[in-house]
Amino acid sequence: MAKFDNGKEPKPIEMQVDYKRVNTFLSDYCKNISRNYTFIKTHNPLAVGTQFIFKISVPNLPDTIILKGSVKRVITEQDTEEGKNPGMEISFEYDSEAEKARLFARIEKLIDENFGEAIGEKIRQYLSSR
Repeated sequence: MAKFDNGKEPKPIEMQVDYKRVNTFLSDYCKNISRNYTFIKTHNPLAVGTQFIFKISVPNLPDTIILKGSVKRVITEQDTEEGKNPGMEISFEYDSEAEKARLFARIEKLIDENFGEAIGEKIRQYLSSR
């Protein structure tokens, strides 16, 4: 990790994400979290290695989801192809595979509770096929 001139490591950037609807969160989960990264569109991306802590609140989940990550790739306006957006790819990082498995199990339970087990199974099959 980069260090400031004073030799200290910078603190991670904390982002609070409050979902109003479970469906919106689950859509983002299927597109991003399940793939272990998210892409933030911006014309001013942060440097590779910049760390983040995402604090995510979701209706029907009593506890906040906390995801750690860091910028792994930056796409500048000069790097973009037509139709692509500049921004930064943030890869999610877990302290252990067990932590990741617990999080994903918690979200799968939320999927089943909101859509039923039959649709939940179809969503899991879709996610595992990507």
